[in-house]
Amino acid sequence: MAAREARIAALEAEGEAKDARIAALEQQVAKLTAQVAELLERLGRHSGNSHLPPSSDPPGARSGRKDKSKGMRKRGAQRGHRGTRRTLVTEDQVDDFVDFYPPECESCWQSLPRLPDPRAKRYQQIELPRVKPHVTEYRRHAVRCPCCGYRTRATYDEEQIPSSPFGPRLMATIAFLTGVLHLSRRTTVAALSDLFGVEISLGAVSAVEARASDALAPAVNEAWEKVGTATVKHTDGTSWLTVGVACSLWTLATVTATVFKIVADGSKKTLEPLYGALRGILVSDRAKALNFWAMERRQICWAHLVRKFVSFSERDGPAGALGRELLDYTGLLFEYRHDYKAGKLSRAQFTAWMAPVRAQMEAILHRAARADIARLSGSCEDILAHKDALWTFVERDDVEPTNNHAERELRAFVLWRKRSFGTQSDRGNLFAERVMTVAHTARKQNKNVLTFLAACCEAKLARTAAPSLFAPVAL
Repeated sequence: MAAREARIAALEAEGEAKDARIAALEQQVAKLTAQVAELLERLGRHSGNSHLPPSSDPPGARSGRKDKSKGMRKRGAQRGHRGTRRTLVTEDQVDDFVDFYPPECESCWQSLPRLPDPRAKRYQQIELPRVKPHVTEYRRHAVRCPCCGYRTRATYDEEQIPSSPFGPRLMATIAFLTGVLHLSRRTTVAALSDLFGVEISLGAVSAVEARASDALAPAVNEAWEKVGTATVKHTDGTSWLTVGVACSLWTLATVTATVFKIVADGSKKTLEPLYGALRGILVSDRAKALNFWAMERRQICWAHLVRKFVSFSERDGPAGALGRELLDYTGLLFEYRHDYKAGKLSRAQFTAWMAPVRAQMEAILHRAARADIARLSGSCEDILAHKDALWTFVERDDVEPTNNHAERELRAFVLWRKRSFGTQSDRGNLFAERVMTVAHTARKQNKNVLTFLAACCEAKLARTAAPSLFAPVAL
């Protein structure tokens, strides 16, 4: 009897151990399954469902995500596209004329006089002249006095003799090549030699960048003032490298000006001084560092939210269902906005139609926040924390629902960083900020960038007033 009870106790203990082992294994499988799901989600991240930039996508990734059998248009101009062609310049812009006259009449074969035809068929060819650098030499002569024989040399007049061996337009061209076109200094040296016959060293290119940076300072200050007083401004940031150390690059962009600034980091303490008096509406993503700006005077970028909702929809189970619901209502949001901008909806209709979309969208976000789903509920809760900044574009015509404007402005800097791995000094940072600020703002003002850079350099060398970025363009 005792042996039987001992055997039963042993079997029960063995069963309990098995149950504990099974429970531990089930717990381990659940943990590993969650980890695999998270890793697969990370592996599937791209610019269409996360904050990653398009430049991070591998080759072919964007085309691979689309179903080519549905909605894909062929490359090139589409049906109904209005073609463009080169227009002939006016006669006052032509340097040489070559006239052809018919020698004889095609009807009676009599000789014809060479009389100009006001409706002559015109053809034009544009050619670049052979560039030869213009070199000016300044000479200080010494003259011997016929009375006492003493040799007197002409005094050095810094107002007449330039301190730099490079003229303002050459300085502007160097700044344009390295700071606007983002050529390396070594490539710039080769380009100056091959294109213009100008021989220059790598060190001289760096020195010219520093002088050009000083010349652009007044125009950059002017751009910052213009951005500070704007009623609507877009902002975005990205990483930057200075001597291999991670920094932060931020832009503030309006319809009239764009400014850039490289700072030590993207913290609230570092960024807040850049934004001045905090005037107007700020369009941005949900970066916590920007929470110093009042939420009711912000607009959160819906393009960022769309990518977040896409990542939800690609998951299985309740997370995918909630993501697809959010995408459906976001699609209505953009459809109504497009129809309103196209004149298909009045202002009153647009506002009325957006009211139920807003209510349903916020209801889904609340439901998702309460669902306690990993990597979804917390995000939806954070979106609801920005609720006052989601719908500013509905109330104001001058506010866009996306932050695409700032992202496009930042794009050139991102490509520069990828090619050059950042800058090597604080002086390099200052040059990069200033030349890009001037280039982007000048284009918004319909100004020729190289011409404006040259005007700034010329004013600096001549010690005259710097040109204005916002002065009307002379016709």
